[in-house]
Amino acid sequence: MITRTRLASGVCALLAALTAGLAFPAGAAAGEPTGQDAPKVDLVLDVSGSMRARDIDGQSRMAAAKQAFNEVLDATPEEVELGIRTLGADYPGNDRKTGCKDTARLYPVGPLDRTEAKTAVATLTPTGWTPIGPALLKAADDLEGGDGSKRIVLISDGEDTCAPLDPCEVAREIAAKGIGLTIDTLGLVPTAKLSRQLSCIAEATGGTYTSVEHQDELTDKVNQLVDRAADPVVTPVPAEGADRCSAAPTLKSGLYTDREEFGQQRFYRVDVRPGQELRASVSVGADRAVNPGHGVLLRAVTSKGREIVRGEAAGTGRTDVLSTGLRYPKADSDDEDAPAEAVCLAVSHSFSPASGVKTTPGLPLELTVDVVDAPDQAGDVAAFGLGRGWWLLGVLILAGFLAGLVWGWLSRWRVAVWRTN
Repeated sequence: MITRTRLASGVCALLAALTAGLAFPAGAAAGEPTGQDAPKVDLVLDVSGSMRARDIDGQSRMAAAKQAFNEVLDATPEEVELGIRTLGADYPGNDRKTGCKDTARLYPVGPLDRTEAKTAVATLTPTGWTPIGPALLKAADDLEGGDGSKRIVLISDGEDTCAPLDPCEVAREIAAKGIGLTIDTLGLVPTAKLSRQLSCIAEATGGTYTSVEHQDELTDKVNQLVDRAADPVVTPVPAEGADRCSAAPTLKSGLYTDREEFGQQRFYRVDVRPGQELRASVSVGADRAVNPGHGVLLRAVTSKGREIVRGEAAGTGRTDVLSTGLRYPKADSDDEDAPAEAVCLAVSHSFSPASGVKTTPGLPLELTVDVVDAPDQAGDVAAFGLGRGWWLLGVLILAGFLAGLVWGWLSRWRVAVWRTN
């Protein structure tokens, strides 16, 4: 008899197989890094006048940053190409136009010479303005080239002073280029306004924001982000969806990125042969203020528009990332030359912009496509559909009921025999 433990294990295996199928493409696919190019990190440090403040463990913010950088440089993995860029380090005057150009490459992104990099950091003195937007644009240029992961780590103690070049808009423009660059931000003893700005920058590229008030927190977080850059990642490939199925681009297994306007629907085509299974998932991020209440819908439809299967999710809040997925097993065929079926993935969302918020570019989306051989119907727990699952559950219940009757009858018979003797 199948025990309760084995049944629970089977259910867990089913859920694990479904999750793995949606999240991880099998084998080499479009969007998967070749491993030939080293990961790159550009540390962007605010060296504006406010970094003189002595409120981090009894030392100045600048001193804490220097100490953290020295420890990070010692711990940087050999395979990571690291660079350092400053903002507000050179111009001490009051001319805004000049101050907003004050960003410089302190150490170029490349193989790390720890002694040289530490020497460069030691020369820094809190000086001028806080041109975050211009610094991010230059940092993106620092990381050009190669197909390895790219990460900017921005460390600042004050909000940008060079509006109207909004650093949030700069981050969105960088994300819209589809170059797979992530921006992580750290706020030193941040105000509420700074936290909002740095959070917005990070959210636009799928990065993280961290509030820092102690030197060891700064060291640990920067170390963590540099180490993360060395982890294997899948870089999304830009794909431009169409407004109808017949014009949709054909995608192979891989990870893709696109932008979808408010109220728009995007179509992508996938060819599925008999005996194969299509697994797809989509994530849509609200990289700006949106109205509460929104959803994401992913549908698999035929070339004639008939819906095959769908996945949907709903959420609330000012900003959010919503994800959903689906699976479509194509029935096997005795005809070895049977043609592939053109399946279109239709992506739509119900996000709506808050008052006064720009509607362009569209919201970022990531689409995962995986076409694999369909599971073995006889031996794969994941092959049980919903109907087969209920049928199996009914059989188990009936078997358990009959076993209980037999066990009860045997127990009563044994008791009767014992009393007779």
